[in-house]
Amino acid sequence: MNAVAPGPAFTPTPRSQLRRRPQRGRYDEAAVYEILDAGVMAHVGYVIDGQPFVTPTAYWREGRKLYWHGAAASRMLAAAGAGAPVCVTVSFLDGFVVGRSGFIHSLNYRSAMAFGRARRVEGVAAKRTAMDAFIDRLYAGRAARLRPATESELAQIVLVEMEIEEASAKVREGGVADLPADAGWAPWSGVFPVETRIGAARPEPGMGPGGAPTADLAPYAEGASLDGRWRRRHGVRACPSRYSASAGRSAR
Repeated sequence: MNAVAPGPAFTPTPRSQLRRRPQRGRYDEAAVYEILDAGVMAHVGYVIDGQPFVTPTAYWREGRKLYWHGAAASRMLAAAGAGAPVCVTVSFLDGFVVGRSGFIHSLNYRSAMAFGRARRVEGVAAKRTAMDAFIDRLYAGRAARLRPATESELAQIVLVEMEIEEASAKVREGGVADLPADAGWAPWSGVFPVETRIGAARPEPGMGPGGAPTADLAPYAEGASLDGRWRRRHGVRACPSRYSASAGRSAR
């Protein structure tokens, strides 16, 4: 069998190199992007006047760039948009791992950390294009059905993009790691999988035609797996076991 050539990868440095459980780490673009593309919310870490902050925000990815936006008065966006170094983290809880000793209890998780310097996206046309991409990322084809944003509305938000300079992914999946000292102890051990599913739609009275959601919202059918929805959208592989959460220098 011919060897498969590795795909593009990020080169780790001391800020992104995994130190705790390095065997769970990945630096290839495919692994990092699979986690980023499965998420909706990220946490953006930054420092203002020596004080660290972490702000949750919706985001999206295009190639090696991450985008997020918010109110024009946002301190985070002012700092990030001016070129301050930032760290963007996306994480998922995929399972509770229950062992026969407290030391063995763990979590199944996925996470990715991306580092870079952001910049403001300037110009009405560029902001409109990017925000339409954000809508279409969540609801494919919906931007064309909506009332276009006005220049006044676009002026009320700040949009930033960050070129990913380096990134790492960390994953724990699978079952319980038993210890010889646990032999003979009776507590149940195993894994409780965790996932996010879509609830029943609640139409807003007096807005729109009512009835069932339109075709562009079909992926949000009641009971659908949110993670599965992103996997189908981005064409990533299905995985029989779940992934995990903490990258960079985080602990197990």
